[in-house]
Amino acid sequence: MKILVLNCGSSSVKYQVLNMEKENVLAKGLAERIGLKGSRVVHQFNDSKKIIDVDLPNHKKAIEVILNLLVDKEDGVLKSLKEIDAVGHRVVHGGETFFESTLVNDDTYRKLKECENLAPLHNPYNIQGIDACLSLLPGTPQVMVFDTSFHQTMPKEAYLYALPYEWYEKFKIRRYGFHGTSHFYVSRRVAELIGKPVEDLKLITCHLGNGASITAIKGGKSVDTSMGYTPLEGLVMGTRCGDIDPAIPLIIMEKENISPKEMDNILNKKSGILGISGISNDFRDVEESAERGDPKAQLALKIFAYRVRKYIGAYYAILGGLDVLVFTAGVGERSPIIRRMVCENMEHLGIKIDLEKNEVKGEERKISAEDSKVQVWIIPTNEELMIARETIRLISKLGIQRR
Repeated sequence: MKILVLNCGSSSVKYQVLNMEKENVLAKGLAERIGLKGSRVVHQFNDSKKIIDVDLPNHKKAIEVILNLLVDKEDGVLKSLKEIDAVGHRVVHGGETFFESTLVNDDTYRKLKECENLAPLHNPYNIQGIDACLSLLPGTPQVMVFDTSFHQTMPKEAYLYALPYEWYEKFKIRRYGFHGTSHFYVSRRVAELIGKPVEDLKLITCHLGNGASITAIKGGKSVDTSMGYTPLEGLVMGTRCGDIDPAIPLIIMEKENISPKEMDNILNKKSGILGISGISNDFRDVEESAERGDPKAQLALKIFAYRVRKYIGAYYAILGGLDVLVFTAGVGERSPIIRRMVCENMEHLGIKIDLEKNEVKGEERKISAEDSKVQVWIIPTNEELMIARETIRLISKLGIQRR
């Protein structure tokens, strides 16, 4: 069975085609700069890579180009689009409507449209991807896999804010959490690697990238997570501020005479590691500057690691102990410096890493010391595989086949 996985952003479409018999990737790529000058598709297949400069005025055209590449006589991996048994779509926000992956039909599509206002920077583009596939791949089952659904198991005391309760009732203001597909995948993968049921484990999973979040997992379920109503809350990130006193934006808006839209842009795109270091939101650049002695770069990394440690301590208390700590995503997988800084002086919580084992990038590896009470792992995330698995699970459960 072959599954096409799509992740549509505001100006890009990431894609993979997976053969689920062996869970291997047949082709993958990126359509970028959609609606802008210089648009192109980077297509990878059979250890080859091809870059196609092509006008991509919208997402439908981008997906049309991708589908044509997949069946191209020279660059394709499929004989026909009929080989695609289903399409799995990454959707950022499912609100309280979608607690699990869901088949696209008239009813679920209408409910998805009602969630647009919860993620106006993401969901509209996810929907455009679904629209394109409904048109270009008629009769092919379409499945929505939500970033938020894994966190729908949080208790009310974890997801409600101390605001007028009517705001929750009227506007659904609450913690939703994100990166759920990644947290779900690495929690299952690490349980598999250590040979224990995930239901028997207390886990903290750290998805550390330009966007970053931490999740406490007990009994295989998310019980708390650091991102909130939006992805702005929680950890310091590449350009996002994370947790701050909510009065600060109000004060700065008044003092600097800036609009809510301008403040939103500052908090989301000009803060975090970029705001503190003044160098970059790319951790690699900041790490290099820190090693050269730049004090602001060093401070930025310390603040980032401090916030991660703070959440680990909080979630340790919520879980009532800890069996496994997992690092994943770009920074978590590829930065020995950040992992070392996070785990320093954590022996009182049973966390101790082997510094030699930690000197690795992008590999699946246990890095805890032999005498560490808590296992510490690097698990490269694989959201595309998780989306494909969820797509297979759902269409098999419902007995749905390509028409």
